[in-house]
Amino acid sequence: MATATIDQRTTFNTETFGLTAITARFKAAIERNRVYRQTQRELGQLSDRDLADLGIARGMINTIARDAARAA
Repeated sequence: MATATIDQRTTFNTETFGLTAITARFKAAIERNRVYRQTQRELGQLSDRDLADLGIARGMINTIARDAARAA
């Protein structure tokens, strides 16, 4: 009779699914959201002239904030 040994490290990767990993992903998501909101708020407070000086159209603020959050 043959028996198979299952290595738990390969069937349930604690680095991917463990509580520590979940907590780290949650904290990272909160930080990305904070960066997004802060960037959006700061750019939204600028005048159209200030934004034009930076080469930014007002309609681009959400995209810029999203890109900043991804980089964080």
